[in-house]
Amino acid sequence: MTPRKDPAVPNSRFAVSRDQPPVIVRESSAVSRWLAILLLLVAGALVYTVVEQRRSQKPPPVSLEPRVVTPPQELGGDEKATIQVFQNTSPSVVHITSLEVRRDRLSLSPLEIPQGTGSGFVWDTSGHIVTNFHVVQTADRAQVTLSDGSTYAAKIVGKAPDKDLAVLRVDAPPSSLHPIAVGSSEKLLVGQTVLAIGNPFGLDQTLTTGVISGLGREIKSVTGRPIYDVIQTDAPINPGNSGGPLLDSSGRLIGINTAIYSPSGANAGIGFAVPVDTINQIVPQILRGKVERAGLGINIASDQIVQQLNLEGVLIFDVVAGGAAEKAGMVGTRSSPGSRWILGDIIVAVDGVTIRRSSDLFKFLDDKKVGDVIKVTVVNGGQKRELNVTLQAIP
Repeated sequence: MTPRKDPAVPNSRFAVSRDQPPVIVRESSAVSRWLAILLLLVAGALVYTVVEQRRSQKPPPVSLEPRVVTPPQELGGDEKATIQVFQNTSPSVVHITSLEVRRDRLSLSPLEIPQGTGSGFVWDTSGHIVTNFHVVQTADRAQVTLSDGSTYAAKIVGKAPDKDLAVLRVDAPPSSLHPIAVGSSEKLLVGQTVLAIGNPFGLDQTLTTGVISGLGREIKSVTGRPIYDVIQTDAPINPGNSGGPLLDSSGRLIGINTAIYSPSGANAGIGFAVPVDTINQIVPQILRGKVERAGLGINIASDQIVQQLNLEGVLIFDVVAGGAAEKAGMVGTRSSPGSRWILGDIIVAVDGVTIRRSSDLFKFLDDKKVGDVIKVTVVNGGQKRELNVTLQAIP
């Protein structure tokens, strides 16, 4: 049977079989196949080229010579000076552990209980160590560790609580003792470089640096009596620095680190040091066995009571029997029938210096010696009197 053309598709290029579905063959199919083959060939050639180049490259030779290390830069002049001060002075700084003796409840044997730690410095080759009073305030004895690591039992020679100073003594060979170089605090200037060495938080031989932030500050001692002419510094001072030296840039002692101002108890950039001129005045007295403080022989009322009474000056609460004030004719406060109080003399001036509060009187007396005669102006019942008082020694 002879096939015929489909009348619905004239001049059609598709072959149609009545027994199978139509198969479409496009002219572009061959071109696409050739392009794909060409791209594969190009990609293969590129991969082959890269692999061959890597194979041809040789790894760098391994050098057996030592590497040349660039030496550190030379230290600056300030750094050298600070390092020198620390190396010269640190042998004079000691670590102090205060001890309290208690009895064991079971065996009744005496036990030494550590109460705290602090710092100090060697005063002389006789073994005297200077520190703060509050470092050994509750201690029965103490231990002192020198810079070489040797530890000695220390005897408490004497204390000056009003100045927060104490002197210990260790039985160490003179060759192990390196007395600190003592300077002066009279001509210190704000902005002057200072260094502090101590044992903050038990970390021995720690150096911090800063400047003098202020002079003539006033802080209270543990007895409540003010300490005057205190040095303020921003050199970091923390618990454990107490009793350590504050030094100038030449390594000379200018103060003893005493207190910090910090709500948290750690360094806040405000530290205080008792000036070395005060140390030079008190320590020799302790070594002589007697700390003399010039006074009037009176007990005074608190400033708060004076303010409540709308008064100005220092109110004498009572006079010591046979003391300087009584001999000069001063009168203390006394009771009267009906539980009423008759106020005593109120000190308003000494040697022409106005006295408004107790700190004014203490500051004036700090510069006086036992036996000095001063003119005291008092007011009582509206009457003003001037009395000559020979200052006596106050225990």
